[in-house]
Amino acid sequence: MIHLAKEWRDYEVIATGDGYKLERWKEIYLLRPDPQVIWKAQTDLFADPRLHAVYHRSDKGGGGWEYRKKMPEEWNVSYRDLTFKVKPMGFKHTGLFPEQAVNWDKMAGMIAGAGRPIKALNLFAYTGGATVACARAGAEVTHVDAAKGMVERAGENARLSGIASGIRYIVDDCKKFVQREIRRGNRYDAIIMDPPSYGRGPNGETWKIETELYPFVQLCSQLLSENPLFFLINSYTTGLQPAVLGNILSLCLAGRKGHIEAYEVGLPTGEGICLPCGAGGIFVNE
Repeated sequence: MIHLAKEWRDYEVIATGDGYKLERWKEIYLLRPDPQVIWKAQTDLFADPRLHAVYHRSDKGGGGWEYRKKMPEEWNVSYRDLTFKVKPMGFKHTGLFPEQAVNWDKMAGMIAGAGRPIKALNLFAYTGGATVACARAGAEVTHVDAAKGMVERAGENARLSGIASGIRYIVDDCKKFVQREIRRGNRYDAIIMDPPSYGRGPNGETWKIETELYPFVQLCSQLLSENPLFFLINSYTTGLQPAVLGNILSLCLAGRKGHIEAYEVGLPTGEGICLPCGAGGIFVNE
């Protein structure tokens, strides 16, 4: 099952093909690589006259931006009542993953309908899409990421969305933070994590999703309150099936009453097809 982020107004995937996707970010048009796009383009995407910038991959790894038109260094896009700052960054990123609107809506709906205060923990939280969505819905959110610049950007996104309080920002290695929270006796009603395929913490800590995810979810399960609302895992790792995330949640949360859903997240495209953008798994309390 694939859940599509279909409610965007400031973002759309116009066309895809030959390893690239042509996108509109409000009034700015970008062409970026996408490893899932292994089909042929219907038109020459590189020749589109609307393009402001193209990210070219390098044979040596990474790549760089080619700017074709004058454009702002950064600008804002909105989704429903949320506003985010985006900009062309290294490794083809823009600071936002639009397909995650599927999960923002899901989490916000559960928090708003809980009828009680909700404490949420967002791990590998990046620029705070999920943090902002959950805080806007009324949750008290702890936002944790090892990159100081990304945490600062999350604070900007929260302020742009009209959120002045209710978010605690932590720059730290996620595993070390969770271990400290367990020792402190802190508990959370909702846990969100968006782990990278590979990463390093601020003090050289290494993370490899194939070996680290299962024990980390086991560790995080100790932070759940007695009456949790949900536990959500998102992954962009190519080849990691949604069922893997569902299995990990089933094994790590065995004994807790609730149901587990595993799914793909994606975006509709101008060709009328679906662009897969990752996998999700969620435990929901019953």
